[in-house]
Amino acid sequence: MDANLIIKKTAVHVSPEAYVPTHSFDSFAICDELKQNIKTQGYVAPTPIQDQTIPALLTGRDVIGIANTGTGKTAAFLIPLINKVYFNRTERVLIVAPTRELAVQIQDELKAFTKGMSIFSVLCIGGVSMQPQIMGLKRNPDVVIGTPGRLKDLKNHNRLNFAIFNNIVLDEVDRMLDMGFITDVKFIISHLPKIRQSLFFSATLPMNIQGVIHAFVQNPITVSIKTQRTPRNIDEDVIKTHGRNKFDILMELLRSDGFEKVIVFGRTKWGIEKLSKQLIDQGVRAVALHGNKNQNQRQRALDEFKQDRASVLLATDIASRGLDINDVTHVINYDLPETYEDYVHRIGRTGRAEKKGIALTFVD
Repeated sequence: MDANLIIKKTAVHVSPEAYVPTHSFDSFAICDELKQNIKTQGYVAPTPIQDQTIPALLTGRDVIGIANTGTGKTAAFLIPLINKVYFNRTERVLIVAPTRELAVQIQDELKAFTKGMSIFSVLCIGGVSMQPQIMGLKRNPDVVIGTPGRLKDLKNHNRLNFAIFNNIVLDEVDRMLDMGFITDVKFIISHLPKIRQSLFFSATLPMNIQGVIHAFVQNPITVSIKTQRTPRNIDEDVIKTHGRNKFDILMELLRSDGFEKVIVFGRTKWGIEKLSKQLIDQGVRAVALHGNKNQNQRQRALDEFKQDRASVLLATDIASRGLDINDVTHVINYDLPETYEDYVHRIGRTGRAEKKGIALTFVD
């Protein structure tokens, strides 16, 4: 991929008009406990997807939400579903996410919104022991959050019955299909009860998703949140190596002022692991996130980076979607991404919450 083409494609930004929500969190027909938890989490006004999706979901409609990560879509589906469970304890919610990291983030947000509401959830993801998940499922949780492969495994072991879930969320469906989960997603859908509320979220709607949509939702409301391809508050640039060693250039950057919280993206698990060891040998507080790490190792790496015990997170593209980490100052593409979509998702880890960010791409 020609990096210069990537940068040129994203160079022009049109400042969008400020969105004025038609609702407030106080005006939504939800319980007071939930309103208080929303306020405690620092939510002030609904984002566009929350403003347009929550009222439809509160009336029981199926929804197709077209939105990127970082638009507030997790709260958009959690708030109405939590309210539904709170008032009717026969309601059961299944949330399916493409990656373990996104599933963990959804679980964390759910816990924050349900504080003091006696709503119980279980996280069912790969990379960790199935046994605690099985024990949690025996307690008949209100909400189950999981990745497609682990959910299917639990079903095949007769530990999870999809037929009991009358509310289901498929989140980041395009990413699920990119990762090869199409068969698992269709398997899950085929075992759901016919009467249910279905929520479908995806950043894009390619042709191979159409069949999944048709089997999943009934008479849906579609909410499309048009976001810029890359946020206007990310400065993008190319660093030409001119034959110099990329590692030496990376070290110079990391020792420069302002490189306080940096995500470095590489193409392969092996390359990222090697690079992390090289950085650690040079005294850099670095952690690595890739598919060869088990779930506990991945979560530990994320926690260290989020809590500023590490200043550099090295990652493959598994980490480029869904991760919401505050105050990332720089994203560095040490290796070129495979596609323009991957580029957009990588650099979207910085410049969040109206803060400035910088994206740098190494080019030979």
